[in-house]
Amino acid sequence: MMKCLTIGILGLGTVGAGIPLILEENKNKMESLLGMPIKIKKVFVRNIETKQNLAQTYGLELTTSLEEIVTDESIDVVVEVMGGTTFAKEAIKQALRNKKHVVTANKNLIAQYGEELVLLAKENQVYLYYEAAVAGGIPILRTLATSLASDDITGLYGIINGTTNFMLSQMAEQELSYEKALDKAQKLGFAESDPTNDVEGIDAAYKMIILTKFALGMPLSLEDMSIQGISDVTLEEIKLADELGYKVKLLGALKRDEAGVNVKVCPMGVPKSHPLSTVENEMNAIFVESTGIGESMFYGPGAGAKPTATSIVSDLMTIGKNLKNQTKISQFNELSVEKKLVDKSQVVSKRMLFLQSKTEESQLKRIQLFFEKEGIELQKVTEQVENSTTIYSIITDKITDLSFKNCQDRISEELSINVLSHYKVL
Repeated sequence: MMKCLTIGILGLGTVGAGIPLILEENKNKMESLLGMPIKIKKVFVRNIETKQNLAQTYGLELTTSLEEIVTDESIDVVVEVMGGTTFAKEAIKQALRNKKHVVTANKNLIAQYGEELVLLAKENQVYLYYEAAVAGGIPILRTLATSLASDDITGLYGIINGTTNFMLSQMAEQELSYEKALDKAQKLGFAESDPTNDVEGIDAAYKMIILTKFALGMPLSLEDMSIQGISDVTLEEIKLADELGYKVKLLGALKRDEAGVNVKVCPMGVPKSHPLSTVENEMNAIFVESTGIGESMFYGPGAGAKPTATSIVSDLMTIGKNLKNQTKISQFNELSVEKKLVDKSQVVSKRMLFLQSKTEESQLKRIQLFFEKEGIELQKVTEQVENSTTIYSIITDKITDLSFKNCQDRISEELSINVLSHYKVL
């Protein structure tokens, strides 16, 4: 019988340092539930000197040798919290080949190489868990794999990038420009010095790949979805959307019907009546539509040392219980179906459209006529006259991308009206 779950950690950055903290703070509770302690045997770091204070605080043994951890027969689980994909991938593969169970928080790695790593884990009859890879402290992956396993998921919409949600919240609440909001996010540590992956939607897209696999069992790549970030969102557009009754949020959106699945990441207009509109600053949330439960939302911190480390330790607890009970090895998500994507030309969505006319004379009836010719009704329209120009803010009924482009082009060419911007609407 196991007397202790022994782990080795790869990396001692922000998240890595949170693991011994959580293990120490919740030691008695976890030992009571698990029936044995979780002990850290060694921690791999690049530079021992820079991590000495942390090591002394928690009594950690540091090493610069990866092999000392992945080949140590006394270590049951390897926890990877280094980030990146090249070295981390090889480290995880070595651990799996050495019959080590693995826990990781590496979303980029799982999104790109998850299928390969899961297959390797199966071959070596070990666990590969990664709850912390999506939405930090929100236990969404395990919920999808277990609690919602009996339900039929038809839609999933997520605010799953804390950096962009913080920026859009600050733009709306503090009336900051995009540039000032980004600067504030960087100064507070919410945004990296190079924020490209966050602000261009790539981080959220990686998470949507993982969420789609858990929700539907369908493997996707970045090429299977449309991806748009927030770098072109302006304060003026956020104000106009607010007047229409909408918040602008960067969403990962999954929709499934008989024709297949459509997954996208883009800034969208979220009605103020929708629960996702209340998710502000660095917080995350995932809204699920299903035939059994109907609608449900999971909310919490999407990043940070303690929330992310808590999810990692939850994975360790699950592995520990399974090993103690000698449960047959199974993978985190066993659901698998063939990929079936909706023809993008057939995807429909409501639109929020902002137009600018150089004349005070109302062009609304002529604008409406172009949409009527495409068989589309306008659900809401406002007109604002400013400095001898008119701003039209419009919410359309559901429309295909092609029909919408036709309307845009004709409005621009035939009425000489400037299309300021447009957003899909939840």
